[in-house]
Amino acid sequence: MLKQGLRVVCLICCTQTFASTDPLTDPFLWLEEVDGKRANAWVADQNQATFAEFTEEASFTKLKNDLLEIYDSDDRIPTARFKDGYRYNFWRDADNPRGLLRRTTETSYRTQEPSWETVLNVDELAKSEGENWVYKGHQGAAGSSRVLVRLSRGGADAVVVREFDLATKAFVEDGFYIPEAKTRLAWYDKNTLLVGTDTGADSLTASGYPRQIRKWVRGTALIKAPVIFDAGTEDISVTVATDLEEEHEFAMIVHARTFYEADYYLEWEGEWQKLDLPAQIDLTLHRGQLFISPKQDWAIGDTTIKSGSLAYIDIRDFMADKRTFETVYEPTEGRSLAQFVLTRDHIIVNELANVTNKLYVADRSKPNLTPIQGQPELSRQSVRAIDAHQSNNFEVSITSFLKPQTLQGQNIEGRSLYAKSLKPKFSDRGLVVEQHWAESKDGTKIPYFQVGPRNPKNLSTILYGYGGFEISMAPFYSATVGHAWLQRGNVYVVANIRGGGEFGPQWHQAALRENRLRAYEDFIAVAEDLIARGVTTSKKLGTTGGSNGGLLAGNMLTMRPDLFGAVVSQVPLLDMRRYNQLLAGASWVAEYGDPDNPEDWAFMKPFSPYHNVDSKKQYPPTLFTTSKRDDRVHPGHARKMMALMEEQGNDVYFYENVEGGHAGAANSAQSAFNNALIYEFFRSKLD
Repeated sequence: MLKQGLRVVCLICCTQTFASTDPLTDPFLWLEEVDGKRANAWVADQNQATFAEFTEEASFTKLKNDLLEIYDSDDRIPTARFKDGYRYNFWRDADNPRGLLRRTTETSYRTQEPSWETVLNVDELAKSEGENWVYKGHQGAAGSSRVLVRLSRGGADAVVVREFDLATKAFVEDGFYIPEAKTRLAWYDKNTLLVGTDTGADSLTASGYPRQIRKWVRGTALIKAPVIFDAGTEDISVTVATDLEEEHEFAMIVHARTFYEADYYLEWEGEWQKLDLPAQIDLTLHRGQLFISPKQDWAIGDTTIKSGSLAYIDIRDFMADKRTFETVYEPTEGRSLAQFVLTRDHIIVNELANVTNKLYVADRSKPNLTPIQGQPELSRQSVRAIDAHQSNNFEVSITSFLKPQTLQGQNIEGRSLYAKSLKPKFSDRGLVVEQHWAESKDGTKIPYFQVGPRNPKNLSTILYGYGGFEISMAPFYSATVGHAWLQRGNVYVVANIRGGGEFGPQWHQAALRENRLRAYEDFIAVAEDLIARGVTTSKKLGTTGGSNGGLLAGNMLTMRPDLFGAVVSQVPLLDMRRYNQLLAGASWVAEYGDPDNPEDWAFMKPFSPYHNVDSKKQYPPTLFTTSKRDDRVHPGHARKMMALMEEQGNDVYFYENVEGGHAGAANSAQSAFNNALIYEFFRSKLD
């Protein structure tokens, strides 16, 4: 099945030390050399200084050990995907830090203590091959025991692809093998792959993703496989998806021209035919039906399918130029489509209503939505079909800020098949969850969740946000936040700012490119509201975020240093003048703008933290974290910002992990260290 919501894809200075948009005048450009000798020596020195400041106290060691025990605890619900009669799960624990791919039967999985069979031991594989392998999943097709295993060195996005036989539990001798690259691929049949990967000169886009799709037959050389699709170097990427279910077979090429605009090509009657669809649309093909959710209103025939709606049509009718779509869901005020899931005969709609999930089900032949009962308030719910082609069974994962995950398997009539739940990882005694609303600069109401003691007064508070790429910040259970922060009597806040997807495509589009400052104004409004309500003070208010959220944290640092007592910016974008020239940065121009275009740079410069550090201002204590193996957001962002601010005498700290990719950590031990460092930093600076 084509992945739902597929995106081919889960940044002049004023008074700083250099005063030009020309990168040649950047005195810290050498820190972009990831493996440069001088840069690595600088990183080692910075890490050591940070360790000396925060990791030598007994409180750090205890927190790190406590977190590691939580992360490696067996009290976790094993998320398991169904394939050919088995449930497959990837599992890490203290004895298997790199992890096990294992399986059990459907009957066994429904019990409280499933009996697992190891299929692939990644620790043993890494040891035998002398590689720091990080498992990145596998890809198979129904009816075949062969899968394509993705292995990353150190957690990078780039992977090595190797064919593996689930029946023999071994890699296939002389099987499909693709060297390290940001590969996109799908099975076409048991002996053929559709592949986009690095095959040499001109095979990649400027963003570092594939621009060609090849049809590769077993036993032949990949480099000689015919190119069946060729995109431009300035496009984002091409990817592929196939469904090999009998009577509903299809193959599709997705040509992403920008991060949000794509053309879809379906193999139909022996030819690759471009589908007559809007460029901004989410698309799914399943069991002969085409499901779409447009990002803009789409006038088609005598009807208009509203932005953020869900509609479908039989693919045969669509290819015959019939355009009568059946609308399943339309968003309303405060409500948006968070997810939809397809079973054999039904559609499950997951709605986000004022940032809490509500579930509905409809028969595909009669699309009238009926609420699924028993849904808690202020919760996050996600749905997955157990076997989307053969059954109507599904499972619902439910979590909230103070309640750990429960997993409920059920049939479409609502009968429970199994239920699994976790024990709390921290005490929620005296803690409550509240939803509040702040008013942004332009009058827009911004919701946020507040977790902590009832009626908090002047407490240490961490404000978290993201605000980009239409990603919603719904409630979530975090053992890390609970154990390291909430149990100490502190407050944790999640802001639902524009740029995210909390209220559908328009909420995201309201903070794109030239309107980007709205996201930061929203976040500032939430911070000011917390202070106005007496929850905290500026000296006791910290903020953090990662990736695009790291850019958010960086902008809070430079825009409103008076508003925060401490800042943590994780795997961040910070130099928006050069972001499009570093790793995958060029793919995000549709989100942020093109800094090589003077008109774009004019509106981008105000939200480029690296270009807004003012030597005359006093900044709050700040920690930058990154990973050398991050091949998505370049570690040079964090390195250069640290160097610039340190040169000006600010209270700044830096930590770079040697592996971990964009996640920042490759295993539980690294995650425990990273998180203990962050919360020890906040404790020391805000308490």
